[in-house]
Amino acid sequence: MKLLDEILLPYQKRWVEDPSRFKIGLWSRQTGKSFATACESVGSCHIHPGEHWVVLSAGERQALEWMEKAKKWAEAYGAIIDSYEEIRETSQTLITRSEIKFANGSRITAIPANPATARGYSANLVLDEFAIHEKPFEIWAAIYPSITNTKTGLKKLRIVSTPKGRGNKFADLWESNESYSKHKVTILDAVKEGLAVDIEELKRGVDDPDIWAQEFMCEFIDNTSILLPYEMIGKCETYQILDPGDAPLYIGMDIGRSKDLSAIATLAKIGDVLYLVDLTVLEKTPFADQLDILLGKARNPLVKKVAIDATGIGAMLAEEAARKLGGKVEEFKFTSQSKAEIFPGLRRKFEDRLIRIPVLRDLREDLHAVQKTVSTGGAISYTAPRSADGHSDRASALALAVRAATTRGEHVAPFYSRRTHNPDFRRI
Repeated sequence: MKLLDEILLPYQKRWVEDPSRFKIGLWSRQTGKSFATACESVGSCHIHPGEHWVVLSAGERQALEWMEKAKKWAEAYGAIIDSYEEIRETSQTLITRSEIKFANGSRITAIPANPATARGYSANLVLDEFAIHEKPFEIWAAIYPSITNTKTGLKKLRIVSTPKGRGNKFADLWESNESYSKHKVTILDAVKEGLAVDIEELKRGVDDPDIWAQEFMCEFIDNTSILLPYEMIGKCETYQILDPGDAPLYIGMDIGRSKDLSAIATLAKIGDVLYLVDLTVLEKTPFADQLDILLGKARNPLVKKVAIDATGIGAMLAEEAARKLGGKVEEFKFTSQSKAEIFPGLRRKFEDRLIRIPVLRDLREDLHAVQKTVSTGGAISYTAPRSADGHSDRASALALAVRAATTRGEHVAPFYSRRTHNPDFRRI
């Protein structure tokens, strides 16, 4: 098809044109997995009236991003979209599904991966970034029957992901199941077939052989899990944040400049519970302005402690804040060891329900994106994939604020992250 030749790279085109009922793709980061699966799904809906595809993504943000690609493919195919909607229980909770309905009766439904919402469909199925789904084995048990109802015709199954260690359903299917048509694309394979990426520059930027091997060379080298599942986050979300009154305040600031956000989280400690009473997000803001905003908050006499990201570009701002604010400030340099202190602390607050946060989609997605990885040698690391909305910068600021509220002394361990401006807690 000429359209595919014009838009897709050869490895993407091979995926789309492979008619196998069961397909699984082990693809490097930045190689266009969602772009290819969206192309196939929309093309199938365009050609076959009454077709239904269900897409399970790792989270809400990923599901909505996948749907944006589907909309662009609908435009490219000339498919007429009859309607598009996002369905949620209330105006501010996690979406249960988003759906495109085409004029010919076909539809595409995208769902954030959740065993409860995955049941009840009989449709062609796409499992997007399946290796990082929260509960992959439970999701598999819930969704697989959707393609096995013979009364509705044979359904297709497409599974794509970058590897995230062994011990998950994606790794099991790739390594042990021979009934799938398998497509493996490392970053080197993709570049050979036309992907415009500077390999050496990318490798220097990653600066970690294990991350390079897993994320870009498609090797199964460790075990990865979601640090904060949606269910755990949801139990600490509230529509009513208490007036902190004269409660002590604690601030965490994650610093970014051009690529990432800066975020300032303020927690009030009321009894044993921490309440997020302010979240200020700054995008591409000059450091002088960032410092002024921070000082305006931190000079409040109720603020007892401020934890600031002092890694890389944050070092000068943190140093200047410490000079102006004195003993209130802790300058955090993010290292593997310090992350291993700060993120478990954040999780414990959510586990014990000793934190309350507003119902904010961006914050929820940042928290959910943080991943805990255990290498084959036992080393633990905490990372977050970069998205169009930053690098889990709000989660980083919150982790620093929790650290500020729960530690004493001059030096405390840090986190990492970055990036837009002062959001209204009522907005999602």
